[in-house]
Amino acid sequence: MAAIDISGYVADLKEHASEHGFHIHDERHFVETYSLQQAWEVDLHPEESCGGPLDLRLTLEADPRTMLSLEDVLCAQAEGELPPDEYWSPLTFTWALPPMDNGPDLLVLATELAGIGGTILPVEVSAIDSFPSVTDPAQRTLTIVARIDLSLRGILDGDDGMCEILNRCNEICNQLLAKAPSWYNDEFLGPDMHP
Repeated sequence: MAAIDISGYVADLKEHASEHGFHIHDERHFVETYSLQQAWEVDLHPEESCGGPLDLRLTLEADPRTMLSLEDVLCAQAEGELPPDEYWSPLTFTWALPPMDNGPDLLVLATELAGIGGTILPVEVSAIDSFPSVTDPAQRTLTIVARIDLSLRGILDGDDGMCEILNRCNEICNQLLAKAPSWYNDEFLGPDMHP
């Protein structure tokens, strides 16, 4: 029997995200056949922007070696005793936007988002400029990534700290949605995204 039901935790996390104003759109579960490493991906959006240009993906990975080590520790301990806080699973949030007509200043945007994420949700901002043809102007595609290590002890203890993380995710979404009208022509925006 697994030490932690990660699939059950992901189901609870989706419900928790909906309580923080997110709509869940899709979920995928991957198992790597050789190593048995697993990953769960959840596509979600803030309630007010389901038709907007912003995509958010949550990815939780589970390394079988980590899970087996945790299980060994739990089996050796007294029932109800928590393991040391040294077992972690990577949790990644990825925000993506379609190619922009008027890309932002990356340093300014990275600074603004770092102020929102803080040390709880450190944010990386990157962009790729592409040219559909040599006569077309560059189109900038923006990607924002936040990576944290999720404590497996915290999951067992019922204290995973996700409330604050989901709140900050929502603030980042709101910041991006507020800026989106200046980055896109009208055809990229949903009906509620116009200034």
